[in-house]
Amino acid sequence: MADNRTEARVAVYMDFDNIVMSWYDRVHGRNAYSRDRQKIAQNPADPEVAEKLTAATIDVGAVIDYAASFGTLVLTRAYADWSSPVNSEYRSQLVARAVDLVQLFPAAAYAKNGADIRLAVDAVEDMFRLPDLTHVVIVAGDSDYVPLAQRCKRLGRFVVGVGVAGSTAKSLAAACDRFDAYDALPGVTRPESAEKKDATPARARARKRSVDPAADLLERALRLEGDKEGTDWQHASVVKSLITRMDPSFSEKALGHRSFSDYVKAHGDVAEIDESENIVLVRLAAARR
Repeated sequence: MADNRTEARVAVYMDFDNIVMSWYDRVHGRNAYSRDRQKIAQNPADPEVAEKLTAATIDVGAVIDYAASFGTLVLTRAYADWSSPVNSEYRSQLVARAVDLVQLFPAAAYAKNGADIRLAVDAVEDMFRLPDLTHVVIVAGDSDYVPLAQRCKRLGRFVVGVGVAGSTAKSLAAACDRFDAYDALPGVTRPESAEKKDATPARARARKRSVDPAADLLERALRLEGDKEGTDWQHASVVKSLITRMDPSFSEKALGHRSFSDYVKAHGDVAEIDESENIVLVRLAAARR
């Protein structure tokens, strides 16, 4: 099964409505979105509604950066009714990350918009159109995507799933080669209830965000690579490669550093560097682990 790091080419498919609703329920309680749906549709600018929507905002960058950790992003698509005020708030973020927005309209006031069908058809078509595609990332939690995950695996692709904890079908997680909860992605702030259940010092440190955006990028890359490899020390060249996939505009020289090693050294509160051997190694600083 394809999982070649140096030649990995990744396609990302996001059922955006599914993730937005699931995360809203995760933050505000089971079936919260269903209860608040009418209020949200009628007046999303209402102070109470706006506050709840803000508290349940999806970190688009965390999802895309996670997908980029598997290889070069060949295409990224998000499926939703973008005329909905809830989803339209994300359009600029998604476009800035080169995400194709696929417009879907519900057949009735509370009907499904058919994202699962359109997403699945596009994914299968893309696998035949792009034979060099190695990884498929499905961002959703609906069991309707199980056949798609199984088909992708049969066609030789490495299937990665991302879904909200508590709202993801176990069958979908089982159908993927790898499945991670959105809640656990580097950079995602977990709901208060989840933090109370897991308030260990290590987790608390992991939730801290750096004030410096460049330092935040470095920390996120180290966490993603560390989770994948299961070891603290990472090759500096691999970390830099991941950072440039996460943010193609990244340049240590533009940030005032002569080399990537100098860039890491300038962020000693985030990372440690080992240059004692020919291969330069980097890991999270002790306070961040």
